[in-house]
Amino acid sequence: MICERMRQARLMRGLSLQEAVRRLGVVGAPLTRAGLSKYERGGSTPSASLLLRLAKVLGVRAEYFLEEPTAVIQWVAFRSHANMSERARDRVRALAGNAVEARVWLQETLHPNAKACLPAPGKAHSTADAEGAAAKLRQKWNLGRGPVEGLAQVIEDRGGIVCAFPEKEGDFDGLCGRANTCYPVVVVNSDMPDDRRRFSMAHELGHLMMDCRAIPPKEEEKLANRFAGAFLVPPEVARQELGDKRKRLDIEELKLLKTKHGLSMLGWVHRAYDLDIIDKGHLNSLYKLFSSRGWRKTEPIAYVGQETPTRMKQMALRAVAEGIITPDRAEALCPGCVPSDENATLAPGAVNMTAIEVMRLPPPERERVLAEAALQAEREYRSNKDLTAFEAFGKEEPADEPA
Repeated sequence: MICERMRQARLMRGLSLQEAVRRLGVVGAPLTRAGLSKYERGGSTPSASLLLRLAKVLGVRAEYFLEEPTAVIQWVAFRSHANMSERARDRVRALAGNAVEARVWLQETLHPNAKACLPAPGKAHSTADAEGAAAKLRQKWNLGRGPVEGLAQVIEDRGGIVCAFPEKEGDFDGLCGRANTCYPVVVVNSDMPDDRRRFSMAHELGHLMMDCRAIPPKEEEKLANRFAGAFLVPPEVARQELGDKRKRLDIEELKLLKTKHGLSMLGWVHRAYDLDIIDKGHLNSLYKLFSSRGWRKTEPIAYVGQETPTRMKQMALRAVAEGIITPDRAEALCPGCVPSDENATLAPGAVNMTAIEVMRLPPPERERVLAEAALQAEREYRSNKDLTAFEAFGKEEPADEPA
């Protein structure tokens, strides 16, 4: 467990073995690349002193190395541009895995009987299969035919896990998988515009809804794109908006449709071609127009939606309010979820009362005040550099010898 945690923490930081060793040397823990690799492979057990210094170097709590994992994740698909390095891919998977673990723990603590609502994947070979899978999921989730508002929240409300964080290196688009075989996981790049993020989430849902093992990877990607278009704009809706047959599409019309349905202008062009509403000649002419005007990357109008996942933050705050976890623990599970002025919610002077004054309070009020005092004491303990997490590891050990 410790060795796997060491590797995950290093990957989350985006460091190679050599870079991690160099930083360890700076903080007084000389080690070789081979030595650190041996620890990460479980060939040797690291000392407490090394773990404390490694936690500092990798930006995690020392206790992180001792925590049991709460989720086993099976990654299904990873989508990015070809220039994304394998180290950058490992970093994305490590960050996502860490976030998923926290979400699963909170989910099973607060909602132990809840189950994810995602149909089992069906075999897919053709575009008809992709259209059918999209229709099946819309029906299962009771989405009707209208625009899907807040796709991130829709997935979370059905028991899925959505992670979004910025990742500029290599133009990362999306990642999907399953946690503990039951929770669908969708990971997207928060640096993307809302319409592109929606399409990426729908694309990853396509990978989870379709079993494409019988076809080549490139064909699977095409089917996932077809699923995404069909999920965001069902065929009957596209024909209702555009008609059954068109000779040309108007740019202003595409702008209106983008703001209404959250599908990009170029996405609408593809959707029209997929459904045989426009022919290949008009598709190519629109492609040339978009390229000449620089609209392939940035379209002339933006879609503003609610595509930021909120479930994790809401559950962390609820767990704090119910006394299940402390604010510090909530911050570790969901960074940024606890307001900086967390003491503002405490009653004025509540934690400065004498013991006699506390004992005179009614039992419910006395318990509340004692709980507040405990939280304040914990914050003071954690902020005191002389009171570190040594207890979690035992007494300080001599510095490691170079391997």
